[in-house]
Amino acid sequence: MIAYIEALRLRWQDWRLAIGAGAEEWKKFIWLIAAFLAFYFLPITSAGATRAFAGGLALLQEYARKHVLTCLVPAFFIAGGIAVYVKKDSILQLLGPMAKKYIAYPVAAISGGLLAVCSCTILPLFAGIYKRGAGIGPAVAFLFTGPAINVTALILTASVIGADFAIGRLFFAMTIAIIAGIVMTLVFRDHDRNNGSTFSAGLGDDAPYSNFAIIAFFVLQLIILVVFGLSIAKGVKYVIGSLSLLALLMLVFSRFAAEHNRRWITETWDLSKKIMPYLFIGIFAAGAIGEILPETFVTSTVGGNSVLANFIASVSGALMYFATLTEVPIIQKLMQLGMGRGPAMALFLTGNALSIPSMLVLFKLMGARKAATYILIVVVLSVVAGMLWGNFSLKMT
Repeated sequence: MIAYIEALRLRWQDWRLAIGAGAEEWKKFIWLIAAFLAFYFLPITSAGATRAFAGGLALLQEYARKHVLTCLVPAFFIAGGIAVYVKKDSILQLLGPMAKKYIAYPVAAISGGLLAVCSCTILPLFAGIYKRGAGIGPAVAFLFTGPAINVTALILTASVIGADFAIGRLFFAMTIAIIAGIVMTLVFRDHDRNNGSTFSAGLGDDAPYSNFAIIAFFVLQLIILVVFGLSIAKGVKYVIGSLSLLALLMLVFSRFAAEHNRRWITETWDLSKKIMPYLFIGIFAAGAIGEILPETFVTSTVGGNSVLANFIASVSGALMYFATLTEVPIIQKLMQLGMGRGPAMALFLTGNALSIPSMLVLFKLMGARKAATYILIVVVLSVVAGMLWGNFSLKMT
């Protein structure tokens, strides 16, 4: 019997090795079959398919017009700059795998929250610090808080829905960011251990510039990124943005070496070509799903404060795409239609932090296992936060 089991085990190993050798060819074959079946059975002439296709294109156009030049492009350049100009020992001290946790997590949460970015715009910034050697926990905390608690969104939430809701959103977002970071650190200990050793071995290749020059380099880019999200006159935006860009160019060409500038552009392009294709595919999918999924169905299933209602809101938020600040009027409308305060909080938390485009990119950046773990943590903790907030709101009324 033992000999028979051993023979089966050896045969199983041989089969896995044979499959592994041709894995890439199998992937291509499966994708080819899937594309054929999709085009063969897709009900292109139906009204639903037409609306879904139009919705996908409409969201792509909206994103291209409103977010690519003013949000994504500056974010990619900042991420590329992080990879070249940020001193590795600074990241090691503040966000690195060996940094003190009571310093790393607050720094990650605060620095993420200062940016008025959506779940997609934060990705190149996350990729920059993640690639540069930040600990997986602080990097994840930064990834979550960037779109979840930016200052502009909190102010709008307080104005439209209520100051109590804005405070609750801030509290739960910070808490989830820290818990998610700690869990990711515990689950993926090898990541930080390997990163820490690699990081320490390469401290000699930092760009040799003063802290003032590097800080000015990033502050000017952050001004360009943030100013277009502010509710100020267009003329003022363009003046501030143009002056910041001019100052940035003067700084780059007068203080930084051509070699490092070329590396900056190379890193920026490397991140762009890795992220943008998945991002655009995901945006199209999000727009199509938004047309197919009736709003009435969503509102009828997320009333009250049950586990199911919070779960539906949390998962729905993860699948939707909210551009920066757009979640506030949408959730305000859903609450007017009967959405519970608990599910509304859950939708806020996952809706900002996740989306189909961002999840696709995370799978590419982090790998399937890490990305799936992060997404699951965010969805589950958002359900818990929604239930706690819903119960608290019921007691206060």
